[in-house]
Amino acid sequence: MTTTRFAPSPTGWIHIGNLRAALFNYAIARQNGGTFILRIDDTDQERSKEEYVEGVKQDLTWLGLTWDRMERQSARIARYDAEKARLIAMGRVYECFETPVELDLKRKKLLNMGRPPVYDRAALSLSEAEKDRLRAERGSHWRFLLDRTRIEWNDGILGPISIDAASVSDPVIIKNDGQYLYSFASASTLSASGPKRS
Repeated sequence: MTTTRFAPSPTGWIHIGNLRAALFNYAIARQNGGTFILRIDDTDQERSKEEYVEGVKQDLTWLGLTWDRMERQSARIARYDAEKARLIAMGRVYECFETPVELDLKRKKLLNMGRPPVYDRAALSLSEAEKDRLRAERGSHWRFLLDRTRIEWNDGILGPISIDAASVSDPVIIKNDGQYLYSFASASTLSASGPKRS
């Protein structure tokens, strides 16, 4: 069965790009007798507002786009906590302690040397005592440890695509304030319930 979703972040009002995604996913689900989910991506607790959630629902209803069920990313925090613990145990995520200013200086230094601004993984060489000290002083964020190999896939529209993972930084998946970023929350949702067409 086909399942699609429209996943707006309730940090502002709906715009034409949102509506395009909603319309395509709604049409695919309805054409195939599938399920259309309205998934509110509200992991950004500081900026998410209920008035924007209500606005999205009203706008979709006005356009005649009805959803089969509504979900909230914020209701899955326990799932994300479990995935984080699993990835730590696998050695796939690691804790980092640089401030935004320190990261910006590292990026500028690499760019001035003519090199790509890739995070140097300095946090991986810290001792437990150093981590404890830094955690107490400034908190931490978490990054996903990429395999530094070439990644290849076939895009349904663009065709064969590849990227050298050594040319990009390990992505931040959890911010200093504990917020799970969209890329992590969405991937954890997929792993929990199987792939969705989007």
